[in-house]
Amino acid sequence: MARHGLSDLMNKGDDVAAPIPFAFPGGEAQTLRAEIMAALARVVDGNTYILGPEVATFEKSLAGSLEVSDAIGVASGTDALVLALLALGVESGDEVITVSHTAGATVAAIRMIGAIPVLVDIQESTYCLDPDALKGALSSKSKAIVAVHLYGHPANVEAVRAAAPGIPVVEDCAQAQGALWNGRPVGGRGEVSCFSFYPTKNLGALGDGGAVASNDVGIATRVRQLRTYGWTMPQYAELNHGRCSRLDEMQAALLSVKLKMLPDYVARRRAVAARYRGGLSTLPLILPLEKPGASHAYHLYVLRSDRRDALEQYLSRRGIGVGRHYPLPVHHQPGLAAGARIPVPLTVTEKIGSEILSLPMFSTISDEQVDRVIAVVREFFA
Repeated sequence: MARHGLSDLMNKGDDVAAPIPFAFPGGEAQTLRAEIMAALARVVDGNTYILGPEVATFEKSLAGSLEVSDAIGVASGTDALVLALLALGVESGDEVITVSHTAGATVAAIRMIGAIPVLVDIQESTYCLDPDALKGALSSKSKAIVAVHLYGHPANVEAVRAAAPGIPVVEDCAQAQGALWNGRPVGGRGEVSCFSFYPTKNLGALGDGGAVASNDVGIATRVRQLRTYGWTMPQYAELNHGRCSRLDEMQAALLSVKLKMLPDYVARRRAVAARYRGGLSTLPLILPLEKPGASHAYHLYVLRSDRRDALEQYLSRRGIGVGRHYPLPVHHQPGLAAGARIPVPLTVTEKIGSEILSLPMFSTISDEQVDRVIAVVREFFA
């Protein structure tokens, strides 16, 4: 079966009236269909379906791409956060500091182990955790900090460490695979890092999946044990809070194929972001930026407008998929906010909530589709 190149799908002529989806993970699967089908057939023929050679191969390749010593495949990005916190020794009643402007999974994972979320504000420039906000959030119960690399822009982990010395840092890299900080991949600056392979992510599976990565052998060993019932040997559960959270062979085989393409996928996302910036920079919008030292992976392209609702409706009527990331911060969601501590008002978080809007962003979006999005946004402001 012939392989479709990424550029083939990006540059296909599109009916100008055809809807443009917000995300399209199927595009990548189409470009790699032959390789993916061969990988899945290999799993079927191999007769090993749980924690077999495909998972081992993917874990080794992933660790190499992240420049860390260990990567451990788990069932989802949320489980990755849960297992990372447990491996650090976080227990019920302990406090974990993170942001309210994030996907709910970040805080859901903290609550799943009975820990207390402590919610702090973000930087208005990057939408990542504001290190200055940590000073008033620390307490004797502080046991970890989850720094979210939001939308694909790296959080400043070094500044977080300096503001809270001695507190372990968990990097939530779910939206930032392929991002760089000072030339190095995100995921190697905290004690432990967590990744999601949800289908729309920069490295997406055909289903759920996640990984935990670390340079600490002890943490990696505990995560491997915790993902299988807390076993320290087969059928002997020694660690508390063990569970069944394993990346399966099918997803690992597919992810090994796609991991080789990740640099191309991220490069395309960056090119799309540059095209958006070129076409939208003269409009009354706040566009994403890159801090010095950062290489944004553009999982999402999030702009801000004081006319967000009207712009969103206009784009939707014209067949352009848009999103809000996120419609409500965590502290406004009862199922996540209960029991959380908020040391100081979340000024920036509250400010941007009514302004953020995500434009279509995926690696196989065509230049013609991007230009159409730009044209419709410009029409709105005209």
